[in-house]
Amino acid sequence: MTTDTVVMQTDLERLTERVEKAAAIVTQLRDERGRLEQERNELASKLEDLERTLQGNDAAALVQELGQLRKEQREWQTERRDVASRIEALVKKLERLDS
Repeated sequence: MTTDTVVMQTDLERLTERVEKAAAIVTQLRDERGRLEQERNELASKLEDLERTLQGNDAAALVQELGQLRKEQREWQTERRDVASRIEALVKKLERLDS
């Protein structure tokens, strides 16, 4: 084999690898697109269901409920920070015991 033939064969092998990788990526992207389209359709359906459900609700009651949920969220976040602080303190104590 001549040097040109070897170079062409190497270039052809590289091109083949690139084409195979590109084909795999295209297949993966198509699969992902299909999954995302399905997820979008499911979410659109859920949104329609929620919109139908909310049409009969009193706006003032929903605002009040939202306020209550936000308050509960703040309480949970505060409790979560407290628990994290306690865990951190316990870990430090354990590290000192291991030393």
